[in-house]
Amino acid sequence: MSLSLSDQVVIVTGAGRGLGASIAASFAREGAKVAINYRKSREGAEALAAKLGGRAMAFQADVRDADDVKRLVAEVTGALGAPTTVVHNALADFVFNGDGRKKLMEMGWDDFDAHAQTGLRGALNLIHAVKPAMSTQGFGRFINIGTNLFQNPVVPYHDYTALKASLLALTRTAAAELGPDGITVNMVSGGLLRTTDASAATPEAVFDFIAQSTPLRSVTTPEEMADAVLFFASPWARAVTGQNLVVDGGLVFN
Repeated sequence: MSLSLSDQVVIVTGAGRGLGASIAASFAREGAKVAINYRKSREGAEALAAKLGGRAMAFQADVRDADDVKRLVAEVTGALGAPTTVVHNALADFVFNGDGRKKLMEMGWDDFDAHAQTGLRGALNLIHAVKPAMSTQGFGRFINIGTNLFQNPVVPYHDYTALKASLLALTRTAAAELGPDGITVNMVSGGLLRTTDASAATPEAVFDFIAQSTPLRSVTTPEEMADAVLFFASPWARAVTGQNLVVDGGLVFN
């Protein structure tokens, strides 16, 4: 079974700003109903919903809290319909500036746990909350946001990279278990994006270096990565699951 993008109800976590906002906008452009989830970015989420029109609404919830996620899904179902698609983009508070990051010997488990709570625990909470309805309708799309630092760990984002790698493992094991119910689980992994709130602290020289290192001679934009996310939700990807698509202008060959 497959659904056109215009027939889908999509939850995008962490969509009040940055990449999440671009993903929400891409789905809305294709006619989907979009739930813009936010934890703290209420003003940005509500402004985005107003900009995208009546098929988009903002919903507050902390993905780290299972009860909050259940409430989110219930509210989205009541307002827009049962979710068919989840894009798990939410990220623990983080700044992409390699020069300002802790080295490995300066880090403790708390640094890793912050990403585990949002990335890994958040994904599990979302799967638990949306799987029953997806199984009933025989259709579901779950798309996690990863990183190309798996293949190219050029900056010391030890905590961020390790937990995104764990999320990739969950992507694959969940794909194997949920596939018989018509649910696909995939990941889209970008590199440094030009520009989001998280990457705004990145020195301009780093952007320029990355651009010259890619075959396309450019740094991927949030809009370009967001459009790639649409593929895994679209009918064209109906036979694709458990995969990790790298979207970084060819910087890393997967």
